Amino acid sequence: MSDTTTAPAEIKLPKDLAAEKGMVNVQIDGVWHQFPRGTRMIEACRAVKVEVPHYCYHPKLSVPGNCRMCLVQMGMAPRPAPGQEPTRDENGYEPIGWMPRPVIACANTVAENMGIRTTGELVEKCRQGVMEFLLINHPLDCPICDQAGECRLQEFSVGFGKGASRFIDLKVKKPKNVDIGPRIRLDDERCIMCSRCIRFMEEVAGDPVLGFTQRGTHTTLTVHPGRRLDSNYSLNTADICPVGALTSNDFRFQMRVWFLKETKTIDMNCGTGTNIVVWTRENKIHRITPRQNDEVNSCWMPDSHRLNFHYIDSDARLTEPLLRSVNGAHNPITWSEAYAKIAQELQKFSATQIAVIASGRMTNEELYLAKQLTQQLGVTALSVVPRIGEADHLLVAADKNPNTTGAKLILQQADPSSQLNAVREGVRSGAISALISLGEDLISDAEFTADDLSKLSFHLHVNHSANPTASAANVVLPSSAFTEKRGSMVNLSGRLQRLNQATMPLGQAHDDWEILRDLIQVISKEKLSIPTIENVFKKLGEDVAEFSNMTLSRISDQGVVITETNYQIPLLANERASKAAGIING
Repeated sequence: MSDTTTAPAEIKLPKDLAAEKGMVNVQIDGVWHQFPRGTRMIEACRAVKVEVPHYCYHPKLSVPGNCRMCLVQMGMAPRPAPGQEPTRDENGYEPIGWMPRPVIACANTVAENMGIRTTGELVEKCRQGVMEFLLINHPLDCPICDQAGECRLQEFSVGFGKGASRFIDLKVKKPKNVDIGPRIRLDDERCIMCSRCIRFMEEVAGDPVLGFTQRGTHTTLTVHPGRRLDSNYSLNTADICPVGALTSNDFRFQMRVWFLKETKTIDMNCGTGTNIVVWTRENKIHRITPRQNDEVNSCWMPDSHRLNFHYIDSDARLTEPLLRSVNGAHNPITWSEAYAKIAQELQKFSATQIAVIASGRMTNEELYLAKQLTQQLGVTALSVVPRIGEADHLLVAADKNPNTTGAKLILQQADPSSQLNAVREGVRSGAISALISLGEDLISDAEFTADDLSKLSFHLHVNHSANPTASAANVVLPSSAFTEKRGSMVNLSGRLQRLNQATMPLGQAHDDWEILRDLIQVISKEKLSIPTIENVFKKLGEDVAEFSNMTLSRISDQGVVITETNYQIPLLANERASKAAGIING
């Protein structure tokens, strides 16, 4: 037998392991970390939860490096003398020689064996100096400023500024309450010239309407001559403004942000499914803002979508079941009376005489129960109302229904609206005598007329607000608006996302899925074991493969792709191109 021995594997140092992965070793505040080459210093610090204060930097915008608030101290390994090897510690790292002046973290990238200090006398004194300059002409109007509570200048002045001001001269006065657009106001006194709004309008919205004029302390933000800040994305500039220079006309002086509850949910104004935060207090919505999701809407949203919520607590809301009398007036009835009347009327018709019109605004759970309702009635005429408009080549999709993809999967139809014309003609010819319309104003959105609906022997309408179709219906049931319900939807790119309840239904209004469940129960005369919407989603997963092995509560805040549609959201394509070109980081 030959005696063979295996040589021990070479032990690699952490420094060398990082190099094999295309990473570089960087020391941040005395601790070594590894980052991909090209990472900006500020992003490296953010990744390890080390705060670097900043104003002008935004990961979705180009880097101007003009606020100077993100100053840090940088160090590199000293260059060894000719013929000498660099000294290294036990992990292979070389000692760091610190530079005597700071650098901005937003515009510089990490390198091998680099050191970054975010604290220390040099850094702290430099930040205090920057803050002192920023506050020289800034008005002391925090108590009346709409940005109070989420103002970066306010926060950083406490965390990184000096305790007292040495400025004794008069402040430079700049324009206040300037009307620069239909949805936004400018207070130039508060502007710190970070240029975020300018870069957003040019680089993201594609409407370079903002710019600086004058010089030095007299520099002011303004719109170009003869122009207005009227882009459908203008309110994003208020979102990213770190101070109170740009404020929303809709939210201005309405509520302090620290009183508001934040609820993560999704927008329902088009098929993009923009991720949003609904801000509420005492069951009233005060504003809606975008929520970051790099696979859906990045950090942005259209003004038209964010402002479309005032109908939720308007006088048009339906708050109790209604029954139309012989003289045409609608009178309140109880829910039990409404269900009994519906069951009694539907028994008079054969399955071929009944049609159901659902909505692409319904959640997956509601569409599933709508399908179960048609099966219980034996009805084959089930259609969704299409809603096609104009896309803006950013976030607004041509499909104005938020759940067309979900409707295709659940109804198992390539075109969920394919039967709508046949239903309309059936109503006009008298072949269809009973109609159930769910969440759609047929007169305004589906080319029905009041005369068409008057030919029906029985019409049940379910909606959250009064409309011409409700006026023509025999029974009207009040349902929930999108902020009042839970559920899920699938956007145009096949991403399953979750709706969360931000407000409670008004009056006696019920959630749509509960209405559909109770309708099925009164028609079948059987008690359904569906106590919660979680049970509906479970049954949906049992019947539709794309939803299997999931639960409603476990859908993450960012959603999950459940089907491939090949739909590309234009704004994300633009963002990926900017990132590939090195213009932006995020």
